[in-house]
Amino acid sequence: MNTPQKVYIDGELIDEAAAKISVFDHGLLYGDGVFEGIRFYNGRVFKLEEHIERLFDSAKAILLTIPGSPAEVSEAVLDTIRANDLKDGYVRLVVTRGAGGLGLNPYLCKKASLIVIASKISLYSPETYVNGLKLVTCSSRRPAPAALSPAVKSLNYLNNVMAKIEAIAAGCEEGVMLNEQGYIAECTGDNLFIVKHGKVLTPPVSAGSLNGITRAVVIDLLDELGHELREMDLTRYDVYTADECFLTGTAAEVVPAITYDQRAIGDGTPGPVTRKLVERYRELTKNSGTPIYMTTAAV
Repeated sequence: MNTPQKVYIDGELIDEAAAKISVFDHGLLYGDGVFEGIRFYNGRVFKLEEHIERLFDSAKAILLTIPGSPAEVSEAVLDTIRANDLKDGYVRLVVTRGAGGLGLNPYLCKKASLIVIASKISLYSPETYVNGLKLVTCSSRRPAPAALSPAVKSLNYLNNVMAKIEAIAAGCEEGVMLNEQGYIAECTGDNLFIVKHGKVLTPPVSAGSLNGITRAVVIDLLDELGHELREMDLTRYDVYTADECFLTGTAAEVVPAITYDQRAIGDGTPGPVTRKLVERYRELTKNSGTPIYMTTAAV
């Protein structure tokens, strides 16, 4: 018989079937809260400190007080993984405004709720990382930075969900979202990069893209591999005529894209820069991160 999955809610580890939040929680009623997706590999949590820092930055930006210090939230993540006896998988770390009234007033919510879910994940099939995925432009656009900063990972992902629906309806695995000026912002859940004449280009965060942690890791890897990177506004034409294209994200990792709006990118196969990045990223995740299970050295 399978052991029930444990979910962390407000200081307690609870069986999945008994894990509940109030129907008056503002996270449920209004998407009022923030979250992080975190990967762990081979018994180590990858970039845990960076994810926790971004969670607290997102919360500060929306005047949300997280119940606990960064160290305490980090320990809650590790405790949840240990409770589920996992070595490889994915954590969804959620902070909601908490239970309050039916109105918008957030000050009626007495205390925020902290939720940690640890499980397995497989966003794309192994074949996708070898053969690449298909992209399509979506009519649903990224919210303008003047409305809500793209740096905030809020619980309201409806724009992204609608774009994902469009992508699936078009027979594609991922959708490209534009900003209000018509430039590429990001995909529904990933940052986008292209390669042209050996140079790697990606939209700036100011274009409406999330300042992704995997994005930052890949930028460091590109420097290590000796590739020039430029952050600049990109149009659909730039992707149509690129030599290579790849996406980055915590769940996606580094994944090649081979077609965009029915146009082959380059020769329609993952290019050499992309393939090398996929390889280096996997090497990095296998050997770095915060240990989940502490081992005692033999005396």
